[in-house]
Amino acid sequence: MSTDWYVRLEKGHIAGVSEDVLDAVARALRLDDDERTYLFDLARSARPAGRARSRRRDVEVPPQVRWLLDAMTLSAAFVRNGRTEVVASNALARAVFSPMFASATVDRRGRPNLSRYIFLDPGAREFFPDWDAACAATAALLRAEAGREPRDRALRELVGELCTLSPEFRSRWAAHDVLIRHDGGKRLRHPEVGELELTFRDLDLPLPGPAVHNLITYTAEPGTPSEDRLKLLASWGVTPSGVDRT
Repeated sequence: MSTDWYVRLEKGHIAGVSEDVLDAVARALRLDDDERTYLFDLARSARPAGRARSRRRDVEVPPQVRWLLDAMTLSAAFVRNGRTEVVASNALARAVFSPMFASATVDRRGRPNLSRYIFLDPGAREFFPDWDAACAATAALLRAEAGREPRDRALRELVGELCTLSPEFRSRWAAHDVLIRHDGGKRLRHPEVGELELTFRDLDLPLPGPAVHNLITYTAEPGTPSEDRLKLLASWGVTPSGVDRT
């Protein structure tokens, strides 16, 4: 199997490749689960049926999911779509991520976008002490979404905007790293309560239609200063633009 053949596949130029061949490619290249999924997505999108498929329409977050978010009073939780837009959030998420919700990168609908905030807002470097890791993960999430939906105009526009305005994004996009799901630890430097050390989980959220949405939750280890700081944020009144303690 030649390098040129794989490069063509990576660009989505090969249609009709069987799953057995794709599986052999994945094994030969020792792809991890996320990279294997990305490879299959690229090949699937190159098939005639994939090319004919219309773009998924964004769906509204059902009231039941919003109730779930609101019930999670000691976890900062939000729903993001494949373009890293935050489409629903609870009060604690708006408090914990108040710099992002108050950022000039928020769109006209009032939706923050994790990618725009991380790459285009200078304040993100202060808010994320591990900013380089946040950049790498976010670009990889967008790359995976591009494999699922290569004809998503809004996604293409977002990637074009980031490539134009952010040298950091351009270099990470060119690396072709992919990430389907993102879990682990996160350090945040909050402007009101100081440093937070949190654990986050990324869960698939089944919603009507094929659109990809994920429920992201951030929690603190019990008995730690970070838990105390989360509780303090939870005790304050919150608006979508930031923390309001009046």
